[in-house]
Amino acid sequence: MTKNKPPLLIGALCAAALSLGACSAKDEKGGNRTPQVGYVTVKIEAVPLTTSLGGRIVAFETSEVRPQVNGIVRRRLFTEGGLVRAGQPLYQIDASLYQAAVDQATANLASARASAQAAEEKAKRFEPLAKIQAVAQQDYSDAVAQARAARAAVAQNTAALETAQINLRYTTLSAPISGRIGRSLVTPGGLVSASQATPLAVIQQTDPIYVDMQQSSADLTRLRQALASGGVTAGSTSVRLKLEDGSDYAFAGTVQFSEVTVSEETGTVTLRARFANPQGLLLPGMFVTALFDQAINPTAILVPQAAVQRDFDGSAFVYLVGKDDKAARRKIVAERTVGPNWVVTDGLKPGDKVITQGVGNLKQGAPIKPVPASSPQRLGAPADKSAEKGK
Repeated sequence: MTKNKPPLLIGALCAAALSLGACSAKDEKGGNRTPQVGYVTVKIEAVPLTTSLGGRIVAFETSEVRPQVNGIVRRRLFTEGGLVRAGQPLYQIDASLYQAAVDQATANLASARASAQAAEEKAKRFEPLAKIQAVAQQDYSDAVAQARAARAAVAQNTAALETAQINLRYTTLSAPISGRIGRSLVTPGGLVSASQATPLAVIQQTDPIYVDMQQSSADLTRLRQALASGGVTAGSTSVRLKLEDGSDYAFAGTVQFSEVTVSEETGTVTLRARFANPQGLLLPGMFVTALFDQAINPTAILVPQAAVQRDFDGSAFVYLVGKDDKAARRKIVAERTVGPNWVVTDGLKPGDKVITQGVGNLKQGAPIKPVPASSPQRLGAPADKSAEKGK
C-alpha cells in the first residue's frame, strides 16, 4: 500500500523529516549548554622593568695625532687602518733645524759652565784676602756676585738645551695611545705647524668600547620617584644590545654612569655602558638599541596576553571566574609586556582566576564551566553528533 502513495505526500513526509532532523541538530549545537573556559590563578611576582633606549657607539679612547713643532713631513711610518701601539713612531718631520738648535744650546752651556768655573775660583781666592784686607771688600763682593751670575747663566743655558732636545724629539710623532689608526691626513712633503687645526691622523681604541644611550629626563624622574617611594627596586646594571640588522650582540655590557645634566636641545640624559669588543664588530658612530632592566617591580602580576582585551577607548580588561561560576568583567592597568604576558599593575589581586581560553564570546554575568588552563578541555560549541553519525 505504501508503494501506491502519491508522490506529493511522499515529498511532504520527507520535508517534515528533514525539518525535524534540522531542529534536533540545532538543539544539540545551540542549546543552553554552559561553555567551558580555561583560567589561570594569578599571583604577585617580581617583574623586571626592561628599558629600551637608542644608543650610539663611542670609542673607549680617541687621540688626535698633532704636530708640536713646525716642519716638512719626511716619512709616514704606519699603515693606514692598522693597529698601532702607544709610543710607536708615526711620522718623521725634518729635524735639521732642531738638531742645529741642540748643538748651539750645547755649546752655549759649555761656555757658561767655563765662565761660572772661573768666576767661582776668583771669588774663592778673594775670600781670604778680603779677611786680611789685602783686597778691597768691594772687589770681593763683585767677585761673589759674578760667580752667582755665572751659575744662573749655566742654569739658563741648561734649560735652553733641554728645550732644544724636546723640540728635536717632537720631530718624531709617536702614537699617544694604542688602537686602530685611520687614514693619514697629510702626505710626505707636506708642511705642518704646531698651531694647525687639522690633525695628521686619529687613533681610536675600540676594545673595550662605549655605548652612549639617551633617556628622556621625564622617564628618569619617574623612575627616581618610584625608587624613592619604594614602588620599585633598583634593577641590574647589565645591558644587552640589538644591532642595526636586528641581531643580538654576543656580549653583555655594564652601565658605567649617567650624566648629571639634561641636554637643553633634546631634554634627555646620557647613560654610558661599557662593552667588550674583541672581534671589532662594534664601530664608533654605529646606532644600536640597548635593553636593560633599569628597575624591578616586586608587586606586579603577570597575565597571558590572550586574556587581555581592549575597549574602544583603549583601556584594558579581562574576564574572571566570578561568583557562582559566572563571568566577571574587570578593568585593569597593563602598560607593558614581558615575554608572552602583560604586566598588570592595577585591577587584580592574588588568587583571582583570569580566563585565558574561550574568552571570545563571553559576557558579563554569563554562566561558565571553568577548568584550569593546563587541563585538557574542549572549548567552543560542541560538535554536531548527528552529522558525525551520518558520515
